[in-house]
Amino acid sequence: MHGPDQDDLKPSLHFWFDFASTYSYLSAMHVETVARDRGVNLIWHPFLLGPIFRKQGWETSPFNLMPAKGRYMWRDMERQCEVLGLPLVQPDPFPQTSLLAARIAHAGRNEPWIGAFVRAVYYSEFGAGLDISDPSLLAGMLMEAGANAKGMMTKAESMDVKIGLRAAVSEAEMQGIFGAPTFVTGQGELFWGHDRLEQALDEALKLTD
Repeated sequence: MHGPDQDDLKPSLHFWFDFASTYSYLSAMHVETVARDRGVNLIWHPFLLGPIFRKQGWETSPFNLMPAKGRYMWRDMERQCEVLGLPLVQPDPFPQTSLLAARIAHAGRNEPWIGAFVRAVYYSEFGAGLDISDPSLLAGMLMEAGANAKGMMTKAESMDVKIGLRAAVSEAEMQGIFGAPTFVTGQGELFWGHDRLEQALDEALKLTD
């Protein structure tokens, strides 16, 4: 008999992200490294905020609905990206159409290449201002990440994946998630926002003491 997988013995942190989310870009670019360095098993949860926002009567990002908040966010992103050494380009349009990217990430969320793919999508969107709804761009990212691009592009359009992503949105709602990035510990403790990443890791580790 085989013993438990090594990752099963580690504390875990669930990372909920939406590819259209600016602050998720900040977290996604280094969360895998930080979690690994601290001995925490990272669990990827791509989802869509759009359906959650629409239930609030919002048809677009709150950063577009409230111009002052939007102006603050982009200036804050400039400051944060400067600290983290990340490029920043405001994509046009904002928010980007991220449905296909989210379906691909959902289909590959447990694959070893998921981190590389997620980072590539965010970098292309917010670091280079590219259109992440472009299937050829996404296929190229998959290949660079080491995935079977043709197989994953086909899988992303399957009914199982489409239903699975919708179920992920419902799961996020049931957990009380209202924005991205959100970090949830193995015990269900929720932390919202990039600036809560370290605290979320602290809590994940504390719960295993």
